[in-house]
Amino acid sequence: KRDSAARVTRLSSRTPQRFPLPLNAPLGSERLPCDALHVQQAFRSPNRTNNFVVDGGSGRLYLAAVNAIYQLDASLRVESEQPTGPVLDNVLCHAPQLPQAPCEHPKSLTDNFNKLLQLDPQQRVLVACGSVYQGFCELRRMENISQIAVEFPPPGAKTVFPSMLNIAANDPNASTVGLVFRSHGGHAKLLVGATYTGVGTQFFPKNHSKEDLRFENTPEIAIRSLNIKELPKLFTYDINPSEDNVFKIKQEVKQKNKLSFVHAFVQKSYSYIAINNDANLGHKESQPNSILARICLDAESPRRASAESRKLTESYIQMFLQCGSNGNIYNRLVSVYPAEISVSPGARARDPPHAQPYLFGVFSKAGRHTALCAFRFADIEEAIRQGRRNCSSSSSSEDVQVLDSVIQGSGAVCVQKGNIVLQPEQLDCGAAHLQHPLALRRPLAAAPLFESVGLSSVAVDDVHNRTVVFLGTGGGRLRKLNLLPDLSVANQRSLKVAAGEPVHHIMTFDPSDRDYLYLMTSNHLLRVKVSKCDQYGGCRECLSAGDAHCGWCTLQSRCSIRKECGSQLAHSWIGVGEGPQRCPSMTITPPDISIASDVENLGILINGSVPDLQGFAVECDYGPSGATAATVHSNGISVQIQTCSLLPRVNFPRIPVGKDHVTVAVSVKVDGVPVVSGSFTLYDCEKTGTVHPKMECNSCLGTRWKCYWDQEKNSCLFSKNTSEDLIPGVSVSPQRLSGNQEPNTNELRQRLITAVLQKLSLVQQVAAGECNGCASLLPPVEVYNCGAGSADCSQCWGREDQGHLCAWCDNTCKPRDDCLPLRTQCPGPEIHQIMPLSGPLEGGTLLTVQGKNLGRRVSDVNVAIGSIPLTPNPPVLPWAHSSSSPPSYFISHTPSFPILVLSLEPSNGSLSGGTEVVIRGEHLNAGSRVRVRVNGTQDCAILNDANAIECRMPAAENTRPETVPVCVEFEDLPCQNLQMSSFYSYEKNPIITTIQPQKNEEPYGTQFYMEYLEDPQFFTATKDKFIKHHPGEPLTLIINKGPNALDLAPEEYSVTIGSVPCDISFSNDQLFHCTINGSLNSHEREQPVIVQVGNFRKVIATVQLGGSELAIVVSIVVCSVLLLLCTVALVVYCTKSRRAERYWQKTLLQMEEMESQIREEIRKGFAELQTDMTDLTKELNRSQGIPFLDYKQFVMRTFFPKMCSDYEKSLLQPIYENDNQAPRALPETHPLLQDWKPASTAKPNMEEGIALFSTLLNNKHFLITFVHALEQQKDFAVRDRCSLASLLTIALHGKLEYFTSIMKELLVDLIDASASKNPKLMLRRTESVVEKMLTNWMSICMYSYLKETVGEPFFLLLCAIKQQINKGSIDAITGKARYTLNEEWLLRENIEAKPQNINVSFQGFGMDSVTVRVMNTDTICQAKEKILEAFYKNLPFSQWPSADDVDLEWFASGSNSRILMDLDNTSVMEDGRKKLNTVFHYKIPDGASLAMSLKDKRENSLGRGESRVLPNDELMETKKSHRHSHRKKVLPEIYLTRLLSTKGTLQKFLDDLFQAILSIPPDRPPLAVKYFFDFLEEQADKRGITDPDTLHIWKTNSLPLRFWVNILKNPQFVFDIDKTDHMDACLSVIAQAFIDACSTSDLQLGKDSPTNKLLYAKEIPEYKKKVQWYYRQIQEMTPLSEQEMNAHLAEESRKYRNEFNTNLALMEIYNYAKKYRNQVANALDANPTARRTQLQHKFEQVIALVEDNIYECSSEA
Repeated sequence: KRDSAARVTRLSSRTPQRFPLPLNAPLGSERLPCDALHVQQAFRSPNRTNNFVVDGGSGRLYLAAVNAIYQLDASLRVESEQPTGPVLDNVLCHAPQLPQAPCEHPKSLTDNFNKLLQLDPQQRVLVACGSVYQGFCELRRMENISQIAVEFPPPGAKTVFPSMLNIAANDPNASTVGLVFRSHGGHAKLLVGATYTGVGTQFFPKNHSKEDLRFENTPEIAIRSLNIKELPKLFTYDINPSEDNVFKIKQEVKQKNKLSFVHAFVQKSYSYIAINNDANLGHKESQPNSILARICLDAESPRRASAESRKLTESYIQMFLQCGSNGNIYNRLVSVYPAEISVSPGARARDPPHAQPYLFGVFSKAGRHTALCAFRFADIEEAIRQGRRNCSSSSSSEDVQVLDSVIQGSGAVCVQKGNIVLQPEQLDCGAAHLQHPLALRRPLAAAPLFESVGLSSVAVDDVHNRTVVFLGTGGGRLRKLNLLPDLSVANQRSLKVAAGEPVHHIMTFDPSDRDYLYLMTSNHLLRVKVSKCDQYGGCRECLSAGDAHCGWCTLQSRCSIRKECGSQLAHSWIGVGEGPQRCPSMTITPPDISIASDVENLGILINGSVPDLQGFAVECDYGPSGATAATVHSNGISVQIQTCSLLPRVNFPRIPVGKDHVTVAVSVKVDGVPVVSGSFTLYDCEKTGTVHPKMECNSCLGTRWKCYWDQEKNSCLFSKNTSEDLIPGVSVSPQRLSGNQEPNTNELRQRLITAVLQKLSLVQQVAAGECNGCASLLPPVEVYNCGAGSADCSQCWGREDQGHLCAWCDNTCKPRDDCLPLRTQCPGPEIHQIMPLSGPLEGGTLLTVQGKNLGRRVSDVNVAIGSIPLTPNPPVLPWAHSSSSPPSYFISHTPSFPILVLSLEPSNGSLSGGTEVVIRGEHLNAGSRVRVRVNGTQDCAILNDANAIECRMPAAENTRPETVPVCVEFEDLPCQNLQMSSFYSYEKNPIITTIQPQKNEEPYGTQFYMEYLEDPQFFTATKDKFIKHHPGEPLTLIINKGPNALDLAPEEYSVTIGSVPCDISFSNDQLFHCTINGSLNSHEREQPVIVQVGNFRKVIATVQLGGSELAIVVSIVVCSVLLLLCTVALVVYCTKSRRAERYWQKTLLQMEEMESQIREEIRKGFAELQTDMTDLTKELNRSQGIPFLDYKQFVMRTFFPKMCSDYEKSLLQPIYENDNQAPRALPETHPLLQDWKPASTAKPNMEEGIALFSTLLNNKHFLITFVHALEQQKDFAVRDRCSLASLLTIALHGKLEYFTSIMKELLVDLIDASASKNPKLMLRRTESVVEKMLTNWMSICMYSYLKETVGEPFFLLLCAIKQQINKGSIDAITGKARYTLNEEWLLRENIEAKPQNINVSFQGFGMDSVTVRVMNTDTICQAKEKILEAFYKNLPFSQWPSADDVDLEWFASGSNSRILMDLDNTSVMEDGRKKLNTVFHYKIPDGASLAMSLKDKRENSLGRGESRVLPNDELMETKKSHRHSHRKKVLPEIYLTRLLSTKGTLQKFLDDLFQAILSIPPDRPPLAVKYFFDFLEEQADKRGITDPDTLHIWKTNSLPLRFWVNILKNPQFVFDIDKTDHMDACLSVIAQAFIDACSTSDLQLGKDSPTNKLLYAKEIPEYKKKVQWYYRQIQEMTPLSEQEMNAHLAEESRKYRNEFNTNLALMEIYNYAKKYRNQVANALDANPTARRTQLQHKFEQVIALVEDNIYECSSEA
């Protein structure tokens, strides 16, 4: 739709139903009907298609689309489908298959675009690479793509590098090509070319500071190993060094080498890669940007007999491909296709064609203009050899250079190697001294074979020595070009395959049948039959169509492709190359048979291409008349002769009335099929004479039959034997009589004269011998009529010169005998009209003078115009002209007005011609002969020249648009005056998409209609209707085009803003830029943006012009305010900086001093700690020294912590008794650890009810329904859920396998609920019953592992933390210490503390004195605690006395002793308050002897469970004193470095602990962990959860965070130790580090981050690797069967049988059941299974028995 209205053309009845459509057809080519191609099958993909590949062996097709891969059979039916996306990914993250590279960037669901799809038939694998995971590739089975052929990276791989995973381009719009080949030894290799998408490209995320992780080491071209039998080498470069097998552009020149890959293919033993360098695209349209690179494949060859691999860099060479010349260069490659075709070897058309390999390519340039070019591979190979030869022989070659843009390039200069002569293989693939990639400077050029708009793909085939080219277009069409041997276009066809969907640049023929072509569009894969031969009816029509696929099948008498013609005999199929002249034809002898003859046989000579018919059933068929058998005579040549018997004459059709002959059709049938046809004539001589009754003799003797005239009988006969007086006809040699012979009879002469006079009205002349015998009987006679042709007197008398005796009388011309007397004088001449009345100044006008009596002969007439004489032309007789044809005269020179051509409308039209133009001007009616010449060589056919000249333009001589002169010529004089000419522009031919109707049912008046397409859609990039703009500034708009099928050229667009035109530049097919550098009209504030295409106009937006004056005022005010603020800020800054500098100098001195102290403290502290821990390790008794809690106490503390237990007040009930030896602690008691007996007040049937309730709990349906019913209650809090889970664990502890199955069922329900929301949040908290059940299950299963493997390093870490804290000063009031891991517990004062040793004896303890190390700043209570620890270090803490239970006595000198106390009468007063007494206060020397004894119980001492604190008022005052002291300090944050000191000394113990947790001992593998992790992976697979992060989080939430973090923060669950608040704070820091190590997200830490995260930030990555390794090792363990796991759980149940009071647990569970009785009963009733097994009834029985309500039980029953 290019104009506002479509033209309608009426076809005449002679127009064929199928006619050529001149759609951009080049000169000399013919566009044939589109039904020559046919879509056979089609597959539609719901997503956008990316790639496809065909398996030649099985015929299967593999189609890769966005997020899916399809496996199709040869008919495009789906065999298998595999989803590939979307997946969680981030372009800045490494592939998740790389375990050692976690990602800190957030991931989102990303579509997976297939970038590479290749087959390896020998290994039966499909290589599929996507855009996600940095271009990760999968190997799938060719038989079933839903199955992975090889898992990669392989399980247990120790080293996996990014280069093994980053293969394809990681962006949907970046290109990737590849191919699979075999190297020496048959090893599979994968050649891959991928566009760089890193930093600096349009593909990399903008405004990001991170380095590119995707392509930091990935080359643009690489050869990788594809041998699946060597998994460790899979996808590696497989050569050492690896740089020799890659082509990688240097980082600094990547902006100048933006490679976009088109296609990779194999030709001979070379791999070619078609590339575009998009760096200069759009800048130099006259320079080619298309590159063809060649690499020698490492295939089998004599030179490569060894294991040496060919280097990619050694053989790489590239050249530019140039399509076009002289400024008309198509500089970007779109599609390529290698093919071996038959071409003429020379310029002579008769030279026989021979096969040569060619490379066909579709190239494009700006404005969607495209062209097809072809390059000979022989020229490519010769250019490469010459380039290497020049590079080796000259160091300054202008033809070749070393490609220095790649990392292997040493420079842009070749090196001369003296007299070295390169061998042919070195010229082809490089030599030892030519190891660098080379580039040819001069492009290889070719002329376009075909030019069009929007070509997108090419495929070529050689069909019967004719080249056929298939071209896909961006509009969804497929074109078929048939080329001549000289590669010129013979004809073309077109088929719409998918409207509006561009054809993919790769098209493939069916490997098993090249008569079918596979092509892919945006959403379709189609199988197209390349020809439709059965549409042609006859041999000549078939062969004249020029379709190389079609030929004439002789024995089947139809047009078909070669393989569909069943016979394989020679000459049984005629191809287009043989031409229509080889069509079968026949020559019949005799061709004419008289009905009276005795001819019995018909001889038939068969011409053309026909196989030897001997042995076939051949017959002659005469149609309805019948058929006779034929006898074949053949001598082995193509010409064959056969004879057929004629049918009796009565069987032939009758001769029609009025005719003397009839044509009889005859055809030769072979096996019942007519193969050739012809006809002969059956005539009757007797009827020949009667055809013209009055001229029987002439008819008889003038016919072409062999007839004779019988003179006696006056009849026409066939045989001359019937009479001897016969005259032969034309078929016999005529016997002519002389013209002066006398006639035989006067009667014949008189009859002949009479007949002639009756027939003629004008003079007729009968020459002698004209009648071939009949006229020979007569003398020559001339008959004339004076009245005919003589309009006036002069014409009448003028006939006298011809011997006509005529005279003028009675105003008419009569014979002279009738005009007596004779009057020879004629009236004067009369001139009625002279034409024309004007002519050109140059003369030559043919003047016609019309009138009467203008002269008797030419010599009597003289005509002149003025003094200029005229020449008669031609010198005809005046009497021979009637009044309508007066005599004419030539004018040599005629005065006239100048002739001017003023206008030519229309001034443009299509290249195919046919445009009717009107030429207007002045004096265009001058002269007698007018001719309109186009370009001086062609005529414009004049239709009318009455007032203005109307003519029809011829077709253009050239195929390109051009402007030609159109000149009006007069009197055959050439145009020499510009005033007589104008100019006409030939433009591109219109494109007709559809014609309706396509055939004419009526004989006349058919109309065809052009299809109306939708109006084009335009909108701005932001789709804003109003655009603000300031006058005076340049304006650029980005205008997007909506999808349409108009195929508009860039010059057809125009954009105006208001009245100002816009400069348009096209970026691609979807958008263009509109730029105005000048200023817009500011008088109107709103200017419309108008887009015009042809007559279509649309306003797409409005530009609003802002006021420049207001902007200037606002700018001045803003600048003034900013200047004032800057001045104020500068003054304030100077003042503050001076103060800060003084403060900084002071602080710097303190920091230097502190730095020195810290350095010394770290060195000393580490040495001391190592010594102390070594001593601790030596003294520790491995079997008895670690105070492990037994199993039941561990379970109680784990199951019922304070936050969710109903028994928190009765967890620990220690009772101490003192005796003379040592304190003794009674064992801990818990109701669940005691034997259960019903209370005296219990109901009599309680035990029976509890037993029945236990039976119900062992029913899976009841228990799951029971749990879900309770969880649905709003008042069933988290505390109750945890309690119920722990009680169920105790009640079912004896059946852990049953408990495990229940837990799995509930977990499945939890996973289903979480998967629909956010699966990553599952198991993060303990908010459900099953989550607490999982915690308890892990505690039970991991207890042995905890005690045997982790217990010792954990206990050593606790001891190390305690000793490190005790090394420095500790605030007795706040608990803050000099050495800690937690910032909140850091003592931010520099208190000097010195260690000293004291000797202490414990009265009644039975031990010698012990040397105890204390600090001189320790208070007396702190010293007591250290002394108690020295004596009781190998006993559980529950057996230790408290510091308040003992007295410490110091023997100062002699027998004097003193009881040491925190407060006594010696305490020092400070600020009105007493200070706590310290070791330094009592001046206890180093090595002093002290004695400790237990206090008497009767003394009023503090109990075990009470807190030892100062009175409230003293405590407050002490804190005030601390605050006062802090105010004297500066920069307390300086002391944060003490955290590092503590961390450094504890690091070894922490590493040992984490190593023990994250290791798998061979003798004690964590079976429960393996079993549960496999369960999680199974559930993820069932729900299609493929995100590895989700599975990692599930595992982390179930084991590390649910079990290990709980243990790390609560060591009292495992050991009988004293966990102080300070130790709890340090353990929180360690637990946080462990949590961060298990997290999948990367930490984003800064200066404001909390110290508990910053402290171990450096170690977290290493810990993360350990966690990932641990998960991987668990995954690689041998899976556990259900039987093996049940046996393991049964063993755990057996070991701790009867440890717990299950009846009490059942009773507590019953209390919940009783509380929610109705809800549980309703849930059971709603469950079909529970209702079928009467579980509700049994539940009511339990309640009735326990509550002693037998009647209720009976009634319910």
